[in-house]
Amino acid sequence: MRNNQNQKDDLRIAQIIDANLDRAREGLRVLEDWARYGLDRVDIVKKIKDFRQILGSHHLDYYKKARNYTEDKCNGLNHPEQFKRIYTENIISSNSSRIQEALRVLEEFSRNNNYELSKAASLIRYEIYSLEIELLNLTCNKNLNEILIKNNLYLITNEKPDLIVDIENLLIGGVKIIQHRFKETDDSNNLKTAKIIRKLCKEHGAIFIVNDRLDIALASEADGVHLGQNDLDLISARKILGFSKIIGISANNEQDIKQAIQNGCDYLGIGPVFKTNTKKNKKPLGIDHIKKLTKDIKIPWYAIGGIKNENIPKLKSNNIKKVAIVSEIMNHENPKNKAMIILKSLNHEN
Repeated sequence: MRNNQNQKDDLRIAQIIDANLDRAREGLRVLEDWARYGLDRVDIVKKIKDFRQILGSHHLDYYKKARNYTEDKCNGLNHPEQFKRIYTENIISSNSSRIQEALRVLEEFSRNNNYELSKAASLIRYEIYSLEIELLNLTCNKNLNEILIKNNLYLITNEKPDLIVDIENLLIGGVKIIQHRFKETDDSNNLKTAKIIRKLCKEHGAIFIVNDRLDIALASEADGVHLGQNDLDLISARKILGFSKIIGISANNEQDIKQAIQNGCDYLGIGPVFKTNTKKNKKPLGIDHIKKLTKDIKIPWYAIGGIKNENIPKLKSNNIKKVAIVSEIMNHENPKNKAMIILKSLNHEN
């Protein structure tokens, strides 16, 4: 009787192992396909494929033959939370959890009869914790970059009494990228303002970037930071911010542009194109030179400096479609209306 009971228990355990091997490999395939088609990350695809192959090598015929040993009365049982996975981030997290849970079951139930599978399940489970964070960070960065690609107006703020009111109106008017630039006020106020702008941008599906100050960007949970050539270097900034955030770089010569791209910046601000009061000491590059500097750039870049509504058609005729603007909008008596006019001009085909 004891032998018969042991045999029945073995078959039930084999059935559990079979189900969880399938469950873990299915979840891994979901992550693998997103890394492959969504993120174009060959290194991550290879890693996940290795995990699937390792688990597959332990999927013994004995486990498969036990698949229908007892009827699964919970087959087809769903939970309402499953139908709330409308974002890619939800899919990544839910499938990562599914893999982790399945591997834990494998680790426990195979320990006494297939130690190699138990050990492999344990090692892969710990890898998935880190992989989930990496995939979420890369996905967040991808979503932010898509906003950069789709939007041609990059608004930079200046310090003024009604800044928050203006920003809220600008967001309502369709602005999707806002860089908060501040030079004079104290840091406690800068952080307080940054948090308010961050909240408004999130409500309107816009990107919020902090100029220069990595500490304010981190504390306000901004989407990224914009750095000049005299600010913290990009590689150090990336180590601090991680890969979920975006980093933009100001550049006005071939060497700085090339270096920024090699170091992994997400976008560039190039200028000044024209004479500007914001950067009075900078000599304008001119349209022809801007075109030479940018002819091989594959990442989003924004022309900046002295850009007004009346010179946008000239920029567009020279295939310069993305612009960063400060004074033309922020100093206008009705920033929202001015921004809407410029958006229409930028988005209208010549």
